[in-house]
Amino acid sequence: MTSRRKRRSEVNLPDWAIPLWEELGCPDLQANSDVLEGSLLSRRHGLRMDDIIEIELDARAYPKDSDLIIRGRLMSSGKNMIEIKSNDGEVSYVAKDVIVRMKLVAHMRPPYIDDEELIAYEKEDQKRRTKLHERIEKKTQGGNDSHLWG
Repeated sequence: MTSRRKRRSEVNLPDWAIPLWEELGCPDLQANSDVLEGSLLSRRHGLRMDDIIEIELDARAYPKDSDLIIRGRLMSSGKNMIEIKSNDGEVSYVAKDVIVRMKLVAHMRPPYIDDEELIAYEKEDQKRRTKLHERIEKKTQGGNDSHLWG
């Protein structure tokens, strides 16, 4: 238990973010930090999967007296919404239209271009999707065009 306290004292995170950081195995925050200066090729910044973030919501989109701040870990970011997991395990899907400000608290992963685990995952996921598409294609071959829209 003392090593856990020691680790907590070494990181500069808000109290609410510590459980999320620990859940991910206490990644090295300094090694994953943004690089904002230098040559364009050496710069690394922007939101990443698993980042710990704080979001301020537009008060006009929520009932009066609603909590307008969501704190948690960025699970995914799509074209129109983001998925965020709070430290109590609640997952929220928030439309980007109602976000006023998003504050990065800490990166939990390296930049995308340097994230070998994420790139390996995407490669395996692409293989899985290709196999699925091939299997569906085989089922629908033979003159059966019922899978086509229109």
